[in-house]
Amino acid sequence: MPFAVPQSWPFCWWVAVAVDHFSRALVGFSVFFNRPTSAEVQRFLNKAVREAGRPPKYVICDKGRQFWCQSFKQWCRRKSIRPRFGAVGKFGSIAIVERFMRSMKNECTRRILIPLQLDAMRRELALYVHWYNEHRPSMALAGRTPREVYDSLRPANAKPRFEPRPRWPKRSPCAAPQTAVKGTRGTKLRLVVGYLEDRKHLPVVELRRAA
Repeated sequence: MPFAVPQSWPFCWWVAVAVDHFSRALVGFSVFFNRPTSAEVQRFLNKAVREAGRPPKYVICDKGRQFWCQSFKQWCRRKSIRPRFGAVGKFGSIAIVERFMRSMKNECTRRILIPLQLDAMRRELALYVHWYNEHRPSMALAGRTPREVYDSLRPANAKPRFEPRPRWPKRSPCAAPQTAVKGTRGTKLRLVVGYLEDRKHLPVVELRRAA
């Protein structure tokens, strides 16, 4: 102060995210012009819960004023959700969401020209979220993508999203990630690298049978 840049549009965007703790999958995000209120965060979480199909057992967050208030605690009680708060000033107490935010900055927002239009900003983040969930292998998930792990938690009678490999040798290092490679032994493959919606910061790597 007095020369600090205001933390609001057009100098910055505020982004709220909801991350599944087990699979690291992003189940929802929202973009705001200014620091969101608790009511706005609750509306965002309501949408994330609807899209997920059921509320979580816990919601883990920091002690920002959007969460550390009676309104948010009442929302949790209505949803039968138990709030858990990270320790103030203690690194790692909300590590999963902090790690996602770092990835989003390093892999997306610091590699593009940030849009000034809300719809354009939402589209850029939506592309990154799709890439992160569907195409980005995670070391924390043994090489699987968040979507592969998230879908494995669905009911047993649900149709699998990815082809399982029940007869693949478990001792083989190729068993992770769970990527089905069709063909007989000795089949020649080629590595193909594309880009999601021509975004050079969102590579999509595929193995295809050589012609």
